[in-house]
Amino acid sequence: MKKIILNFCILFITTVAFSQAGHIMQGVGAVNMSMGGAATAQPLDISGALHWNPAAISVFNNKIGTLSAGAFFSSPELFSSVPTGTPLGTLSGSTEDDRGTSIMPAIAMVWGKEGSKHTFGVSAFGISGFGVTFPENTNYPGDLQGNPNPNFNPNNPLNPINFPQFAGGFGRVESDYILLQVGFAYAYELSDKVSIGIQPTVNYATLQLEPSPLSAPSQTLGYPKTDKASAIGFGGQIGVFYDSGKVLKLGASYKTKQYFSDFGFKNKYLDGSDAPDVDFKMNYPAIWSVGMGLSGKKIDFALDFRYVDYENTEGFEKSGWQIANSGPFAGFPTGAVNGFGWKNMTIVSAGLQYKVTEKFPVRIGYTYSSNPITDELAFFSIPATAVIRDAGQIGFGYQVNDKFEINAVYHHGFRGRGSKGSLLNPRPDIDANGDGFPEGPWNATTNPLGVVPGSSVSYKMETSMVQLTVNYIFGK
Repeated sequence: MKKIILNFCILFITTVAFSQAGHIMQGVGAVNMSMGGAATAQPLDISGALHWNPAAISVFNNKIGTLSAGAFFSSPELFSSVPTGTPLGTLSGSTEDDRGTSIMPAIAMVWGKEGSKHTFGVSAFGISGFGVTFPENTNYPGDLQGNPNPNFNPNNPLNPINFPQFAGGFGRVESDYILLQVGFAYAYELSDKVSIGIQPTVNYATLQLEPSPLSAPSQTLGYPKTDKASAIGFGGQIGVFYDSGKVLKLGASYKTKQYFSDFGFKNKYLDGSDAPDVDFKMNYPAIWSVGMGLSGKKIDFALDFRYVDYENTEGFEKSGWQIANSGPFAGFPTGAVNGFGWKNMTIVSAGLQYKVTEKFPVRIGYTYSSNPITDELAFFSIPATAVIRDAGQIGFGYQVNDKFEINAVYHHGFRGRGSKGSLLNPRPDIDANGDGFPEGPWNATTNPLGVVPGSSVSYKMETSMVQLTVNYIFGK
């Protein structure tokens, strides 16, 4: 029974964590999301403070609990084109994601007391994730052996990158990554204006991929797909918070890199046979945050700036193909990727709260995120297209009584340019002309990524979300 309860809790918290800022959730809970994720120096609720600056929980002088639940919908679309060198010309098309709506829960509690310098908090948030489901496209002209497809119709929808693997595509593309973070926060008031905070964190993540770009493909069976692997990680966060007691508030925090154990994947080829197992390490990047808050009688304003260090994070820092060290293909790519190759990114969050009455605040927020995916490496991030440059939020709250409060938010991530690059040939052909060397577009000097001339791959996405949060003050 204890195991059943534990599994249910894990399932509830980690049902989904799809993000817009790289693979990072821009905010937690209806209040923080409606403020664009800004909370480093403007702790309007405990979830935002616990997530972005543990020192800021010092402003809460009660025992407060909060529970959030929301519905998240994303609509990624994958485009590709490839020249055929035949009368068919260039084949191009798109595939829409069919994942559907997902649930977003979060839970937190803070223990504060009037006159005490010590404040404690605990939280369980889904802070990171990505996921797509692009169905296989069976409207292909022919297979890799030159056999034509009698059912091919160039007038019907097609997308070369989603052609079956035996026809030169990747087939069905599906990914599912979630990260649950449990934090234990402590804040100490150095004075009536300055507080410091610390928060050790424990993380649980799962990852599943189809097909698996982490594995070298078989010449006959193609890329395998993985089971759902899990990993445990550890890290922490420190912060400082300044409240002038009048209008101005300032804050800064540093969330360390979250160090994870390896994902151990059990792989199977699409025909059900066993494939070689693969281990992969994917840590969570370090994040620097600085913020400013301004508060008046009816208006609260928040502005945050974040810097995300992907370039020094395992799983994201490397790019390109793994190279074979031995055998007949030594020096050539195996077809397995080194990592995503994402660049560091910046995030700007801003929010405004206006109190129509003391019991009824309304909020608007905006979030800007730079794109960590370069066009050159767009091909490697097909399973993780969750990057939105501009997002807007609108929300409100209602204080039912002295203990109970309800908050709601609507979020929309706008479809932007996305990323656009070339299709890459992950492995050269096997000695097609009999000269003893494999051929193909890949060349270690002139074409190290194996760019397919005249091809393209791109993706765009927009997101929508509604979320409710209830806050409850225990005791007096």
